[in-house]
Amino acid sequence: MAGRGRIGAAVAGIVALTAAGLVAANGAQAESRAGQAGAGGTVEAQDADVLQRQGILKAAELDTKLGSRIVGSYLDDSGELVVAVADEATAELVRAAGAVPRLVRFTAAQLQSVQRDLDRLATGSTAGQVKSWYVDPISGTVVVTVPDGADDLRTQRFLRRAAAKGDRVTIRTSPGTIRPTADDFGLRGGVQVDKNTGYTCSLGFNARTDDGSRIFLTAGHCTAGKPSFSRNGYVLGETRSSSYPGNDFGTVKVIDGWDLRGEVERWNDGDIRLQGTAGVTVGASVCKSGKSTRWSCGRVVAKNVTVNYGENQIVKGLYQHTACVQTGDSGGPNITGSYALGITSGAALLSGECLQKRGRTNESYSQPIGEALSASNASLVLG
Repeated sequence: MAGRGRIGAAVAGIVALTAAGLVAANGAQAESRAGQAGAGGTVEAQDADVLQRQGILKAAELDTKLGSRIVGSYLDDSGELVVAVADEATAELVRAAGAVPRLVRFTAAQLQSVQRDLDRLATGSTAGQVKSWYVDPISGTVVVTVPDGADDLRTQRFLRRAAAKGDRVTIRTSPGTIRPTADDFGLRGGVQVDKNTGYTCSLGFNARTDDGSRIFLTAGHCTAGKPSFSRNGYVLGETRSSSYPGNDFGTVKVIDGWDLRGEVERWNDGDIRLQGTAGVTVGASVCKSGKSTRWSCGRVVAKNVTVNYGENQIVKGLYQHTACVQTGDSGGPNITGSYALGITSGAALLSGECLQKRGRTNESYSQPIGEALSASNASLVLG
């Protein structure tokens, strides 16, 4: 259903998903090579994880070294790092670094200018029902995603502004329904936490701040309004910081008595012990833990995505992935291998379900962990 130009049939959208599951640690798992194969897949799969990790590190190195000279990078199906560039001189530098260059028509500066223009239009006016937009290294354009059949005046006005950018923009359609997604019932492992406002979210990652405070990170739309949090009726703590919209992360200061563990709940399949953080790389694997959909995995589709949650709630700098995410999953952890990647923010849903349940590719969105930790002056609790 992806395509250029005017939009097609059903209504779609992205929702912020209040709730989710992370860190519950019910016993550490030994992680020998044989043990990992037995609990989490074949030795070949682990070799692929090593190759992916190398690609992610190489992507970060090239981002630092070449900066705005590259449009972006992604891991192809074989795990090879591909780097989109607009000139042969930069392509040679990419080859010398051991990656595969791919020539595209437009420079990073040209495409980033388009994204900034659309950001200003959305925050200064409205994006209507348009779901997201980002610089895509695969197509070498700014990809704008819009719901099937969204033909209201505000959406069409935004699309006309986008289309006026010519070949620098690709407009794609996809399904999904915008709906409120706060979950106002239930509290169970993984770990789900209750807000004193009557809604639920979940813990993303445990961390410690530079001044020694014990905190957990979750989605910013969960901490908006600075609620207090509890688990199973027992007080966890008060909101310490909150950033939403614009970003989607927040922190909660945890009272004494709770054991903060550097682990992610994998729902009866052994907890994942965190080894550190990873940067976002297009094509990399991502798995998330959440209260509603529990453990699901996919691939990173795009990074630095601007997402429209409606009512002028624009969030920038998210990454898009294909793991199943539904209402109740907000704030939960995203990992790649055993490295923290981000915090669940929202998704496109059809009748409250992720798109794969209707035979389509999931559209899920998360806040990168690096920005959240840096803004919070914090470091992860590791396993």
